[in-house]
Amino acid sequence: MEILERNWRRPEAELDLIARAPDGTCVFVEVRSRTGTASGDPLETITPRKQSQIVRAARLYLDEAKPNAPAYRFDVVAVTFDVNAPPKVVHLPGAFETTR
Repeated sequence: MEILERNWRRPEAELDLIARAPDGTCVFVEVRSRTGTASGDPLETITPRKQSQIVRAARLYLDEAKPNAPAYRFDVVAVTFDVNAPPKVVHLPGAFETTR
């Protein structure tokens, strides 16, 4: 994917990454990380409330940037850091959808 924006911020919203997939899809990527597993898996932090915040931010971006994209989707990248092993990276394309 081609990265279009990193840490896109507005006073009312933010997006970690905005990318363009090879097929032209606009991809909004939420990156979550944890050190170790004592406090849970980073994927557990993508709650319905967090999903709503990401969708709201994506709508603001789409209204402002007006990307020429045939579709859009929401991906999640989860990274777990462990001092005794390489980071564990999980990429979930289309991790959630918007109902509106």
